[in-house]
Amino acid sequence: MQIELLETFLALFETGSFNRTAERLAITQSSVSGRIKALEASLGARLFARSKAGTNPTPAGNRFARHAIVLRREWNEACRAVRASAISAQQMRIGIQSDLAPAHAGEWMMHFRKALPSTSFYIEPDYSSQMCQDLLTGTLDIAVLYSPRHAPDLHLDLLGEVAYEMVCTHSQTLAGLDSSKYILAGYSPAFEAAHRHLLPDLADTPVAAGQGAAICSLLTTLGGAAYVIEETAKDLVQSKKCLPVADAPVIDQPVFVAVHIRNRHKPEIRKIQAIIRKQFAAR
Repeated sequence: MQIELLETFLALFETGSFNRTAERLAITQSSVSGRIKALEASLGARLFARSKAGTNPTPAGNRFARHAIVLRREWNEACRAVRASAISAQQMRIGIQSDLAPAHAGEWMMHFRKALPSTSFYIEPDYSSQMCQDLLTGTLDIAVLYSPRHAPDLHLDLLGEVAYEMVCTHSQTLAGLDSSKYILAGYSPAFEAAHRHLLPDLADTPVAAGQGAAICSLLTTLGGAAYVIEETAKDLVQSKKCLPVADAPVIDQPVFVAVHIRNRHKPEIRKIQAIIRKQFAAR
């Protein structure tokens, strides 16, 4: 499989637009379409469906996204391993919770480059459990995550919290929700526990997902209600795709920065930690 097909798939999965994907990859829309068709032919399944609301992943597309992320990461790791002997600049590998990446990765990277101009960076949006494992094995140098796995070799600092808000395509009150269309979010064990405590009647639903982009796709395609991160909730309301559920409780999700204990006092790691703390506090 060509890596360009994976990159195109993941870009379209994130943007939901052939036009924006073409702009992001600096190729034509027909090239985007051709790559997606080639990937679908290789997999033997349709990955995206077009409608008036936009381009949304099919169930097969949502399933493939998890594997595509892993395949891209393994490819990048393989490339770095092959090139390592020829690269003189220091490299830093940074993991970030997938729901935080859209709002923060670009701005943080701008400050990282200013602070460490001779360092090359790799950003990996991922989930907490995988990032903890990658920190322990040395695949990542530092990570910003939701639910750290407490281990003797990991050092954790609490950054603060992000807010998740409920939006709905058909109601602005909890009483008006159609529970059969509620999409249960599983962003982290802490989020799931808070949700069960606050909304026990919505803890058993026919559809669930653990990633913000997938939940947005489900919302705009199927309709219903779900919790999404505050910035996404504002975008969905402003675009009139969803309504705010005014009496639904806000669920606050703790955010941590984690490093391997052997890296805790390295100057470059301390600089990155300081930038992350400052930018997170200023958001």
